[in-house]
Amino acid sequence: MPSTRLTFRRRKTYNTASNKVRIIKTPGGKLRYLHIKKAGSSPKCGDCGTKLPGIKALRPREYATISRPKKSVSRAYGGSRCANCVKDRITRAFLIEEQKIVKKVLKESQQKKR
Repeated sequence: MPSTRLTFRRRKTYNTASNKVRIIKTPGGKLRYLHIKKAGSSPKCGDCGTKLPGIKALRPREYATISRPKKSVSRAYGGSRCANCVKDRITRAFLIEEQKIVKKVLKESQQKKR
């Protein structure tokens, strides 16, 4: 550990999550604190909670500055749901429609019997 004492370069003097630092040596040979930004967490699927592949893990405000293709994938529910959940939704919707048709056919056959 260096013998010199270092001071924070920003106003906040407390060891908080937003005030993490590491020691670097400047080109002038001095030791100095380098403030470290918080690591971003990757977006999660809204249904199952797994990480969404193909989308960068950034801090929330950084998503405003990057382009749209980097925020989603080219699929229905692209940057919101994972592929398996989208597949389940499509299957569920199809089966519900099929069930409605079966009910309709049964109802018609019941009316023909009477």
